[in-house]
Amino acid sequence: MTKCPCDSGLGFDACCGPLLAGQPAPTALALMRARFTAYTKVDIGYLERTLTAEAKAEFDPAETRSVAGAAHWSGLSIIATAGGGEGDTEGMVEYAARFRLHGEQRVHHERATFRRDDGVWLCSGGEVAPKPETRRTEKVGRNDPCPCGSGRKYKKCCGASA
Repeated sequence: MTKCPCDSGLGFDACCGPLLAGQPAPTALALMRARFTAYTKVDIGYLERTLTAEAKAEFDPAETRSVAGAAHWSGLSIIATAGGGEGDTEGMVEYAARFRLHGEQRVHHERATFRRDDGVWLCSGGEVAPKPETRRTEKVGRNDPCPCGSGRKYKKCCGASA
């Protein structure tokens, strides 16, 4: 059994192999893994076929072939997913692809977006090196009502132990 390059833990024939052979991806995540595997195998046709029309306009097959062929791919890490399931029409997969190019170790971090067109998952774009989402919290003053809903002042309730 040949291990699949996408780091799913499955064999190539049970994972990305059927997708690269033409079977449609059941989920956005499966398509993402298959696209990574296509890079490792320099399958430029698959990469182009799995793009939306808008994304194809920006696709450069010659440059992609050059980079994919020169890189030594070492792994794929899935960071987060949203949507992209079998019943969804849109999805997002955040991932990090590790590779060595021209003797330098690199990581391509992207939040890729996917869309289902006529029942087929396609890559519609992405944000390279995405910034983490900023957490915003309201500052509670000592004399403000406690956010726990007790009706007491923050300093006499949850703020007493802070």
